[in-house]
Amino acid sequence: MQPMTRREFLGTVLAGAGGMLLDTVSNAQQKPPVRSPTEQVTLGRTGIKASFIGIGTGMRGWMRQSNHTRMGKEAFVSLVRHAYDSGITLFDTADLYGTHPFLRDALKGIPREKVVIQSKIWFGPMGLPEPVTDARRALDRFRQELGTDYIDIVLMHCTTSPTWTDDLRPMLDALEEARQKKIIRAHGTSCHSLPALKTSQASPWVQVQLARINHRGTAMDGRPEEIAELLRQMRTAGKGVIGMKIFGEGRFLTPQEREQSLRFVVSQRCIDTFIIGFEKREQIDETLDMLKRILSG
Repeated sequence: MQPMTRREFLGTVLAGAGGMLLDTVSNAQQKPPVRSPTEQVTLGRTGIKASFIGIGTGMRGWMRQSNHTRMGKEAFVSLVRHAYDSGITLFDTADLYGTHPFLRDALKGIPREKVVIQSKIWFGPMGLPEPVTDARRALDRFRQELGTDYIDIVLMHCTTSPTWTDDLRPMLDALEEARQKKIIRAHGTSCHSLPALKTSQASPWVQVQLARINHRGTAMDGRPEEIAELLRQMRTAGKGVIGMKIFGEGRFLTPQEREQSLRFVVSQRCIDTFIIGFEKREQIDETLDMLKRILSG
C-alpha cells in the first residue's frame, strides 16, 4: 500500500470527524458580513458592540511607555479624536503602555456608552516598575487612570503558557468577580503563543480573545491559515475575537501589502473586530479607505 500524501491524510481526518471542521467554517461564515469599516458589530456573546476597526495605543509598548505616549499628550488626543470622529469606537490600551491617562483625556466629553475601552493586566515579572499580583487593586487603579466607573473588556496580557488558565487562576477568579459586580463587562486574554491560544479556545472563562493575524504570519503564533481556523472555531463557540498585528506590527511598509493583509483577514471571516496601532491621522484615513473598497467589493 502506498503511503498517504499529506493532503489525503488531512482529507481523511476531516471526513472521519464528520465534517466538524467544515461545519465550524460554515457557521462562522453564516454570520452577517460586515459592510462598513465603522459598522457596529457584536463581540461574541458579550453583548458588547464596537466598530469593526479599532485603534491600539501600544506601539512598542513597555514599562508604561509606548510610541503613543512618546508622541506627547496633545498629539495623542488629536489622533484619538480623529479616530472617533471617523467612526472608530473601539480603543485598546494596557497598563504596560502607560496610555490610560492619555486615553482618559482624549475621550473627555464623549458619552461613555459611545465607546468601548479594552485594557490589559500585565502579570509578568518584568515589564513594569512593580509586578501586578492583585487584579482587584489593579482594576481600581485602571478605572481611576481612565476616569471611568467600568471597563468594557479586560484581558490577561500576553499569555504564553499552555497552563495559563491554571497558573493565573486567582486573577481569573478576580476578573470574573469584577464582571459579576459590573466593574468590567467581559474578560479574556491576549495570547502570544499557539499553545496558549489553544488553551484559550478550550476555556469557557475566555469571553474575548485578542489574537495576532495577518497574511504573512509576521509576529504571529503560527501559520495564517492555521490561526484563522482556530479563531473561526472560537467565534462559532460564541467568543468575541479581536484581531491584532494586521499590519505585521508596522512591518508592512507599502499600501499594497497592507491592503493585501486586510483582504486576507476580512476574507477569512475569523474575527469580529480588529485593532491597528495607528500613529498618524493619515494612517487611519488610508486604512478606512482600503476597508471601504474591500467591504464593498
